[in-house]
Amino acid sequence: MKFKEFAYERPDFATYSRSFKEQLNHFIEAEAFENAKAALNKLNSLRTDIDTMAKLAYIRHSVDTRDSFYAEENAYWDEHQPLFDQVHHEFYQALLTSPFQEELKQRFPETLFLLARDQIQLLDDQVVQLKQQENEWISKYTQLIASAQLLFEGRKYTLSEISACFTVKDRFTRRKAQKIYQSFFAKNEARFDDIFDHLVKLRTAIAQQLGFDNYVAYGDIAMNRWSYDREQIQAFRQFIIDEVVPKNQELYKRQAERLNLSELAYYDLPLVFPDGNAKPQGKECELVEKARKMYHQLSEETGTFFDMLTEQQLMDLTSRAGKQSGGYCEFIDGYHMPFIFANFNGTSDDVDVLTHETGHAFQTYLSRWVEEPELVFPTSDTAEIHSMSMEFLTWPWMDQFFGSASDKYRFAHLSSALQFLPYGALVDHFQEEVYSHPEWTPAQRKACWRKLEKQYCPERDYRQSSDLDRGTYWYRQGHIFEVPFYYIDYTLAQVCAFQFWQRAIVEKDPHVWEDYLAICKVGGTKNFLETVELGNLASPFDTEAMKKVIQSVADYLAEVPEESLHN
Repeated sequence: MKFKEFAYERPDFATYSRSFKEQLNHFIEAEAFENAKAALNKLNSLRTDIDTMAKLAYIRHSVDTRDSFYAEENAYWDEHQPLFDQVHHEFYQALLTSPFQEELKQRFPETLFLLARDQIQLLDDQVVQLKQQENEWISKYTQLIASAQLLFEGRKYTLSEISACFTVKDRFTRRKAQKIYQSFFAKNEARFDDIFDHLVKLRTAIAQQLGFDNYVAYGDIAMNRWSYDREQIQAFRQFIIDEVVPKNQELYKRQAERLNLSELAYYDLPLVFPDGNAKPQGKECELVEKARKMYHQLSEETGTFFDMLTEQQLMDLTSRAGKQSGGYCEFIDGYHMPFIFANFNGTSDDVDVLTHETGHAFQTYLSRWVEEPELVFPTSDTAEIHSMSMEFLTWPWMDQFFGSASDKYRFAHLSSALQFLPYGALVDHFQEEVYSHPEWTPAQRKACWRKLEKQYCPERDYRQSSDLDRGTYWYRQGHIFEVPFYYIDYTLAQVCAFQFWQRAIVEKDPHVWEDYLAICKVGGTKNFLETVELGNLASPFDTEAMKKVIQSVADYLAEVPEESLHN
């Protein structure tokens, strides 16, 4: 069955609520473990049905935000998702108070009970209306970003499309492209500030009504940080400042010399090579076919999976007007298959996002045996290991995508991954400050961003952009608006992915694929550090081990001769 044939029907909340509570009563009143287990399996099935409809509505709205039918469905889910969540809240409470809890823990993953413990702290009737409003304001941000139509050199571009012009060789042109891109955010500055101001206030109210001091504590529970805490995150951010930022400055210095510039302006940063960055060879359909061949050569499992993905048309990769920005992977529970969403723009990002989201998709495919809909995908810190590692595990096939420019691609890809770490930490630090000071004005938030930006990303020279110098760059980071406190998970996963890169590419470890498969197959049935251990990886919170990981990446890049980075 192809994706377009996947049936969507808006669920009736009242009908679902009655059915769910009837089944929940069977679970609560069960006189034997087998009866409780049977009721729990049926509750899983009911929740799977709801998740399937919610995800189909989300996907179809995101591929065309101007589709009136799915715009209405998106509004329905904005309003009703908190109501469905509240019904499920009763299930989590019953699960944790069941007299058969010990037997259930033998049959069902421990993480289901950890998730239930978190959920009962985050859900309550008194915050349902606030959560509905939060969803509405997130949708306003998404729709605002999707509405962008920027006139540049005689044609209209989406934000994703014009970003491809950031890497053109002509300095004047890429500066102009950046200015036009930024003009959208400057023009809508008051709207972005208003949306975020409402979100901060709503989230703070939600957290405080549930007994938290602020949204920071709420956010970490919402992200299910079961094996580490905020103090460890703060220490990891400081590690990045101490160990990674200086190494990145050496890379930027090398880049300036390569570009024959005395210093890099903000619009120079995306251009890594004076003769142009590596670009994939071929149109979208050709890149997909190259990926299909690559995945057949990588392993039998990936080959079979990618065939299914393409045959069922479970990808939407084309950038176009009205389409949501960014990229994602969703697992469509009722059909036991994932969906990949992206916005190709003709740059190396197309290959990055394809391998990244395929990593997510492949993991969910291998975890489709998991019966609990919340646990097919693991927590985001773990999930991003699968995606970021897949980017590196496919390195041996990059010649097929980039031809003679494949060495340039690999160098830029690895260096950009290292350069990402401070930015990822910056986003988390910014959110921690903002939600610790919910009374801040928009101007104070922007000043905070710029102060932290100078600390984490000192290479960003905004002397030619007063808007960016005031601290508005973060408007473009959707995670800040849509999924607060997610972003640090990318950095935790990145240092794990570096270890897969080192084992696969540098050390040629014959067991690396076996370990990657192992962490994919467990889905969300283990916590982050348990999954790290299963993959034979060092913990991101092991400072000495991380120093070695970062040094190995820096050494590899330092040993790449400049003369090899030309077509």
